[in-house]
Amino acid sequence: MNPPQKISYGRTRRRRSHHALTGTTPGLDPVSGMPKMHHCASEQSGYVRPGLTIKVAKLGIGVAKKARRKAGGPDQGGETK
Repeated sequence: MNPPQKISYGRTRRRRSHHALTGTTPGLDPVSGMPKMHHCASEQSGYVRPGLTIKVAKLGIGVAKKARRKAGGPDQGGETK
């Protein structure tokens, strides 16, 4: 079945104007003051939301800088043998 009438170029463009992607706006981490995405942990402090702070030493999230360097490999500042 064919459409009853051809949709004009302008009408097509007006309809597609609502399909544009919008950028994400990061929030601020209240602990470190650095930008962080909503519903994600901050890399510096591990803060997610009030009452939830995570620590992942392997990824260097929410741990001190010394522990980050210690957990890394040779390309991340770790010791080599």
